[in-house]
This record gives sequence, structure tokens and C-alpha cells, in this order.
Amino acid sequence: MRPQHLLTALVVVVLWGMNFVVIKIGLKGIPPFLMGTLRFMLVAFPAILFLPRPKVPLRLLLAYALTISLGQFAFLFSAMAVGMPAGLASLVLQSQAFFTVALSALVFGDKLHMSNLCGMLVAALGLFILGSASLQGSAQQVTLAGFALTICAAFSWASGNVINKKIGPTAVLSLVSWSALIPILPFFALSLMFEGRDTIVHSLTHMSLSSALTIVYLAVAATLIGYTLWGRLLSSLPTHMVAPMTLMVPVIGLSAAWLLLGEALSQLQIIGALTVMGGLLINVFGARLFAAWNTRSPAT
Repeated sequence: MRPQHLLTALVVVVLWGMNFVVIKIGLKGIPPFLMGTLRFMLVAFPAILFLPRPKVPLRLLLAYALTISLGQFAFLFSAMAVGMPAGLASLVLQSQAFFTVALSALVFGDKLHMSNLCGMLVAALGLFILGSASLQGSAQQVTLAGFALTICAAFSWASGNVINKKIGPTAVLSLVSWSALIPILPFFALSLMFEGRDTIVHSLTHMSLSSALTIVYLAVAATLIGYTLWGRLLSSLPTHMVAPMTLMVPVIGLSAAWLLLGEALSQLQIIGALTVMGGLLINVFGARLFAAWNTRSPAT
């Protein structure tokens, strides 16, 4: 991997890791569904005026947008609005990796390796520990609803990944920008239904600078810039070299939440977080470790 590739990966990881702290700050002035509406409006406009429509069947474009955009962020924003800490959200959301593996096995018949199964079991144990911490009370006052909604966000992301695989190679920026048109109206409808007209008007007419910058960051930095750079990495490097880099996202998320928001983990949460990270590491690197061990075994 060349230095410019490493630098690009570092930029993406920092942008995506900081994403959770920015969301938490933005939710102080903007309710979750209105935040989703504004985010995807800014992602779509004016980008679609300059980018060609991706050559993707409408049904797949709809499925992609309703899962990876609407579903993922409706659940994630709601989770953080009802008490899911930014740092833990960045970690629990990575359970999408296991949902993606399982869904790919069901939809495409992809083979599950022993490393995938071991990683899932270890991560499931870690998620159970984190869930138990939310029931027992912790340093961060994690709500069970927030934890459950984050799991739903991870499943939505994984569903979008499977649909993205079905779509196949395409222009990433065009796909992201044009698909952003679809969740705008559903997000606004949810905002009207659950947050109310008065809240929407008040949030828009009394928007603070931090809230406005939150929308800009989520749309421009985390989405347009982040996905574009990530797409370039995937197109220029083997997937097995790029994919493990996302393991740094929760590291950045947990660190940034601790430094900027003062989120401290309880002992039980630390054990759960480390267990989930261990499961993610086994899922990504386990196959190579098992293969290396098997090649050495006869000689031993």
C-alpha cells in the first residue's frame, strides 16, 4: 500500500469516526428525522445536477436507498436521540459486518468460514455484555431502546450492503447522490408524524451554527467526501486490504467521544467493547490466521 493510499484511508476513518460525535452534538438542536431530511437534501442537491444518473434498475436503487440510507440513519439518529452514546454507537454499528456475512450466505449462497462463525459468536457475546450493561445501568446511562435501535441500524446497513453487491460495480458518487433523493420524503413524513410541525418550524427558524455545521459535515464530509475516497480505495486496492480499515472507525469514535463529549465506559462496557472488537478482528483476519496455522502444522 502506497503512502497516499494510507493517508486516504486515514482521512476516511477519521471522517467516519468523528461522524458519531457530530451527530450527538447536532441532535441537541435538530430532532432525528428532520436531521435525516436535511442531510439527504444536501447530499442530493446540487450534486445530481452535475452527476449522471447511475445505470441501476429503479427497484435496486429504491431498495438501496430505503435500507442503507433511510433505514440505517432513521434507526441510528433515533438511537442516539434516546440515549445511545456516540462512542458505543460507533462500535455496535459495526455489527453490520456479521449481518452482511449472514445475509450474503442466505441471498448469494456465500460460504461461511469457521472464522466468520467464531467471530459472530465472540461479537454476539460482546453485544450481550453491552446489552446487559444497559439494563444494569452504567457510566453512560445507555438505554435498552437506544441499544436495540442501533442493532436495527446495523441490520439496515448490512441489507444495503447486500443490495449494493447485487447492483455490482457502478459510480459510487452518482449512486450515493441520486439514491439520496429517495429518503428525503419518507424522512420528512416521519418528522411530521413523530416530531410535529411546530418542532420542525422551531428547529429551522432557530437553527444554531453548530446544528447547521452538523448537517454540512454529515452530508459533505461523511457522505460525499467519505464515500468518494472509499470508492477510490476499493477501485485501486484489493478488497481484503481496504475492508479491515473500517475497524479503526469505532476506535476513533470511542476516543473522540471520550475526549470531546466526556463519555467514559464502565468496566462492564469496556469488557463488552473489547469482546466485540475481538469478534470483528476474528471475522476479518481469522481465515488468514487459520490458513497460516494449517500450513505450519504438518511441518510441526
